[in-house]
Amino acid sequence: MLEGILVGLSTAFSFTNILMVIGGCLIGTFIGMLPGLGPMSIIAIMIPIAIGIGDPSAALILLAGVYYGAIFGGSTSSILINAPGVASTVATSFDGYPLARQGKAGKALTVAAISSFAGGTIGAVLLMIFAPMLASVALLFHSAEYFALMVVGLSAIAAFAGTGQVAKAILMTLVGLIMATVGEGALFNLPRFTMGIMDLQSGFGFITLAMAMFALPEAIYLVLYPSRSNTSGASNEIKDLRITRSEARQIAPVIGRQSIQGFLIGVLPGAGATIASFLGYAVERNIAPKDEQEQFGKGSLKGLAAPESANNAACTGSFVPLLTLGIPGSGTTAILLGALIALNVSPGPRLMVDEPEIFWAVIISMYLGNVVLLILNLPLIPYIAKVLAVPRSFLIPFILFFTLMGAYIGQNNATELLFLVGLGVAATVLRFADYPLAPLLIGFILGSMLEDNFSRSMQLYDGVAFIWERPMTAGLLVLAAVLVLLPSYRRLRARMRARGIADGD
Repeated sequence: MLEGILVGLSTAFSFTNILMVIGGCLIGTFIGMLPGLGPMSIIAIMIPIAIGIGDPSAALILLAGVYYGAIFGGSTSSILINAPGVASTVATSFDGYPLARQGKAGKALTVAAISSFAGGTIGAVLLMIFAPMLASVALLFHSAEYFALMVVGLSAIAAFAGTGQVAKAILMTLVGLIMATVGEGALFNLPRFTMGIMDLQSGFGFITLAMAMFALPEAIYLVLYPSRSNTSGASNEIKDLRITRSEARQIAPVIGRQSIQGFLIGVLPGAGATIASFLGYAVERNIAPKDEQEQFGKGSLKGLAAPESANNAACTGSFVPLLTLGIPGSGTTAILLGALIALNVSPGPRLMVDEPEIFWAVIISMYLGNVVLLILNLPLIPYIAKVLAVPRSFLIPFILFFTLMGAYIGQNNATELLFLVGLGVAATVLRFADYPLAPLLIGFILGSMLEDNFSRSMQLYDGVAFIWERPMTAGLLVLAAVLVLLPSYRRLRARMRARGIADGD
């Protein structure tokens, strides 16, 4: 390992590769800030450029820089205009945007940058130390375990519900699961619930749904309630970038826990940064004291630090199955796998031995990349946050433009704009009725993966016997049951305690 690290240092710190890291981080950060593009699109576009470089190490360092740069920068639009740049920053908007509305956009962007840096750096350290070991652990996860992992993700919906809204959150999750069944199914390549509309053959686009749930209703709200746009006080507090000692002590344990958890989730092929961010948010809300739980969704620094740490660590962790097993952990790493093959590099257990300069150079470049991203982002925060000082008469068309463009670019189909408007109006009505929209998006994201893995497990075991025949699956399902019952138990215990106090009085 020591010899490999030295080889990686000499390769990663060559002048060409340093330029690749800086260029990849710049491109990725910019793309991440633009709703609708995301790392998958830009990496696919840049593959011919990477192949043209010739050097596999430099090419992969460039593409990896774009990947984690986009994850790093995706939080900006989530915080400032409630339009998630990439799927893994949806959870960032739950508390990031309320903080911006309170005039704390600078502080929110600072917390996001520090959490992203810490998550990516801790992930890179863990990747260097545990990559070979974790590759063998990842092989233990089959479709049954992935199905159970999706159930765990769905069981955490209570974390996204306000006081007394658990029933509404469950209902919205079911709506999301139903929407995930539109299009071709996992077992049979036949269209379902498309109502004869060819553009629904592949289902609803995630970017379209994300924009319809968050960005478009916000723009409509700003039009319907002009006074809402004048209460943030952002222009007076944009320069408030400092984090106090008490705030640092508050978020430090969250960053540590979610960096490790996010990395471990990223290691699992098929899990990815999106699931890591949602689970990170859910875990931190569930373990927080009751008075702090009420702040989640209203501008909690913990609620902002958790998904940002988790998604960046998961982004790093996804390179474990890619480099050591040749298995893509997400859609983006699937494109990276194609780039590796095009560069005549064969990822797998032998990569570390046969081509250590590629394996270790990528890992070392992640350290460098996270430092570059922090240096790039922190000085720019006061200028980025000035978006909130723009008059709402200009900002509303800006939000609508990126919302419409994001939906169109995501599917390259004008029909998506019709879906966007229809879903956006429905989401606005639901928002007026005080229904949480995040559970719907979670159900949609996890629904297709849940169905795919359940179908494969049913085929392999000729029924549901996999639930009790695989101990890891049973253990994850028990964890899901605990997550469902824990909030009810806490409420029951609080009522009993309150009744006991009342009786004592």
